[in-house]
Amino acid sequence: MPALTTTSDGFLLHGEPFRIISGALHYFRVHPGLWSDRLRKARLMGLNTVETYIPWNHHQPDPDGPLVLDGLLDLPRFLRLAQDEGLHVLLRPGPFICAEWDGGGLPDWLTSDPDIRLRSSDPRFTGAVDGYLDLLLPALRPHLARAGGPVIAVQVENEYGAYGDDSAYLKHLADAFRSRGVEELLFTCDQADPEHLAAGSLPGVLTAGTFGSRVEQNLGRLREHRSEGPLFCAEFWIGWFDHWGGPHHVRDAADAAADLDRLLSAGASVNIYMFHGGTNFGFTNGANHKHAYEPTVTSYDYDAALTEYGDPGPKYHAFREVIARHAGVPDEPAPAPGPKLPPVEVELDGRAPLLPLAGALAAPVRTDDPVTMGELGQHTGYALYRTVLPASGDGLLHFAGGVGDRAQVFVDGAPVGVLERERHDETLPVRVPHAGAGLEVLVENMGGVNYGPRIGAPKGLLGPVSFNGTVLRGWDCHALPLDDLDAVPFTPGDGTAVTVPALHRGTFEVDTPADAFLSLPGWTKGQAWVNGFHMGRYWNRGPQHTLYVPAPVLRPGGNELVLLELHGTTATSAQLTDTPDLGPENTW
Repeated sequence: MPALTTTSDGFLLHGEPFRIISGALHYFRVHPGLWSDRLRKARLMGLNTVETYIPWNHHQPDPDGPLVLDGLLDLPRFLRLAQDEGLHVLLRPGPFICAEWDGGGLPDWLTSDPDIRLRSSDPRFTGAVDGYLDLLLPALRPHLARAGGPVIAVQVENEYGAYGDDSAYLKHLADAFRSRGVEELLFTCDQADPEHLAAGSLPGVLTAGTFGSRVEQNLGRLREHRSEGPLFCAEFWIGWFDHWGGPHHVRDAADAAADLDRLLSAGASVNIYMFHGGTNFGFTNGANHKHAYEPTVTSYDYDAALTEYGDPGPKYHAFREVIARHAGVPDEPAPAPGPKLPPVEVELDGRAPLLPLAGALAAPVRTDDPVTMGELGQHTGYALYRTVLPASGDGLLHFAGGVGDRAQVFVDGAPVGVLERERHDETLPVRVPHAGAGLEVLVENMGGVNYGPRIGAPKGLLGPVSFNGTVLRGWDCHALPLDDLDAVPFTPGDGTAVTVPALHRGTFEVDTPADAFLSLPGWTKGQAWVNGFHMGRYWNRGPQHTLYVPAPVLRPGGNELVLLELHGTTATSAQLTDTPDLGPENTW
């Protein structure tokens, strides 16, 4: 018998009445050195449970390789720490997670096959899922409640009713969990819409809803769908995520707290999304694509109860008061803001132009027409394409099918323009100085679509390229892996402006490590690494203008900052500040 069971209107945990008061906390978006801190703060707010997705694409980046369970992906350690803090856990392994995460958590080696029907009972898809669960569940079984662990419930898929209606697929997933030793309560979650609930639910599996307002109406829809059983909001949206070029979304704390009070007053259980958002480190951010492609920013602050940098925000205190009225909170003071690093100026006095490094980073693939990044084995980051232009003069470069997702174009090493998927760009006017001039196209994967039918859309150059109607043949296609920068040959800068993509390096001293925020005035767009830890993307398009630097990334004494700047910059320094800047706010 599972530890968590249902009654006609609620839950029992080990036979005793229990209400889930949970908050979302994604281990893979938080530096592992801070997991204990974030879990402690969850308990102090009054939560008895935390919830996390599991990103398949990062745990199994190679279909034939081992499961990755270290660093940011050490899920067993995270579960042990949650249990040490006295918290229960809701696991959401997908296989699709959305989460504003690259590709919605589905691995590129799977989504790049156009013949596979994703999120369906297509045996090629379910076979891949089964192989993943064969690796994952043995590592998780010791942490399930049946074995004395903290995991009391496991979600089947994720908001499936918004995507499809393949009930055989959902049943396959439920059976896959059961046959691999998961005896805990299973649940689905869907937006509280009658059609979504009907398509995404499964007999014998608890149905939960997702919503952020109109509490009475949405709970009523859940009750109409299932006449009895617990009312459970599996995602109570208290904030939102941001796209590059848009505003920073916030929600009034009093408004969110009032809706939380309505939920708890109705006797419902709740999972607050997000309790703590964290950060899309490295190349992990996702994107949306409805009418246009919109990549998600590096910060996943989400205007959550706990800020991106782990300080209690206005919602933390407002929610703690609400929870205290309904379930009680620990007899301990609320946590105080954490220390911040005093401002530090970082002089970036080493540089290395990127495009000349391409051959050293990876051998080129010679093709007649350019191939996608996936065909190069480069699933995140950048790829470089090189050919020659056969004629001189003014003309139009045409990129058949556009680019995925942002391309910088160079003629004889000089920048001549940018094309972006979000603007549906396919053509660029250029002046070619002479026949045989070199054409270089640097393409950035800005993040895989994480919701809807465009998951798995290819990246890089998506078709033939022509100049004034003549198709350009004979390409050198370079993957540009940037996972090891130790061998980059930095040379001292000479004080002149840099107008081409380049890596910049500087060092700085720290007495006592503390949280900091990387500010880059004068820099345009690129990536940042601190002591080899990939902080993520920056872009002066905003709204986000600082990158969070977790204290554990820093060390006493000497530290290193490396920037990949994709455009020209006259700046020679960066700042570590004690204040975040996520941009102008839009309250919803």
